[in-house]
Amino acid sequence: MAETVDDKVGYLQAVTGISDPDLCTEILAAHNWDLQLAVSSITANPSSPEPATSAAPRPSREADLVAAPPLPPPPQPGIAWKLVTLPFYVVSGGVGLIAGSIRLGAWVAGGVLSRSLSLLGLAQGGADRLLELPPSVAEAVDFVAEFEREFGAGPGPRFAAEGFSDALQRAQREYKLLFVYLHSPDHPDTPAFCGGCLCAEPVAAFIDENFVAWGGSIRRTEGFKMSNSLNASRFPFCAVVMASTNQRIMLLQQIEGPKSPEEMITILQRVVEECTASLVAARIEAEERLNNQRLREEQDAAYRAALETDQARERQKREEQERREREAAEAERKRKEEEEALARAAQEAAEKEAALAKRRQEKAMALGAEPEKGPNVTRVLIRFPTGERKEGDSTVLPPLLHSMITLILWIA
Repeated sequence: MAETVDDKVGYLQAVTGISDPDLCTEILAAHNWDLQLAVSSITANPSSPEPATSAAPRPSREADLVAAPPLPPPPQPGIAWKLVTLPFYVVSGGVGLIAGSIRLGAWVAGGVLSRSLSLLGLAQGGADRLLELPPSVAEAVDFVAEFEREFGAGPGPRFAAEGFSDALQRAQREYKLLFVYLHSPDHPDTPAFCGGCLCAEPVAAFIDENFVAWGGSIRRTEGFKMSNSLNASRFPFCAVVMASTNQRIMLLQQIEGPKSPEEMITILQRVVEECTASLVAARIEAEERLNNQRLREEQDAAYRAALETDQARERQKREEQERREREAAEAERKRKEEEEALARAAQEAAEKEAALAKRRQEKAMALGAEPEKGPNVTRVLIRFPTGERKEGDSTVLPPLLHSMITLILWIA
């Protein structure tokens, strides 16, 4: 039990900057030894008086932070934050993150504009934001603004103005490690560490080149939860993490306590060298997966194009066959019609010839025999327009006329 009490007292001292262990013991006892509740009560009321037995007075800018209006108390984190395997604390909010990603651009734009207005004195804190940000994004935006306001906008690392999970996903997409800085505003070593180490040009340049940087204040919900998840026991605290499987993160390096720029670069350089092979392998695997997917898409597109070509060819062949069948049927129909017309014409000609022969026979029978040559017999010669000539004998005038008419009728 004594060891547990000492650990809690040491952690409370590291987080709050209270140097009196007896006072920390009293605070923990007043909160039934609930470390999270004790830290929340102190960080939620930054104007609490510092005991007279403090080892050293705080710098003036820390005093300003203490005099600032109290921040709302962060919600109590659950037991899941204490898992050594470091599960994503955003798993429960995954659906909201997916839905909120659509509006992320507008949120970030609104946050940047709100920060600009606040720097100009035209807005006051998060309550006057033009657009409401998700809590994790709002905390990240506030941290970046406060860090730049206190230590300058130029020299420090480019901290991501987004929640931890978004920063981790961005690092995974860019095949980089995630550099995490947990800011303890009340710790006496914080100003010197931020100004002398993090904001040193070699350190900031190395972090920006090799990492995605994310920072959070342990006074705020997400920073406090991450301090529990990463087992931060001493401040200033930095860590290097990367995404793992099953929505977990892998803790690669903890950097606790003050560090010089040279020490920080040495530690980070070693972590980068150890993880370069895995990052390169992940990049190659992702590129191969992307190439395989692109190849499958190209093969599918080629197959669909070939299938459409074959279908078009079959359709054209079928249409050509149908056209030939229609033309053959039409030709057969015309042939039958012509045959029927010829048959009808032949039949009509035969019937006409038979009728003509019958009429001639009837006329010949009605004509009678020609008279014998004599004084009263006249020979009649008729030339037809075709040049054909017909002649015959007939009696004198009345009988002659009768014979001519009869002859013409017979010839006709």
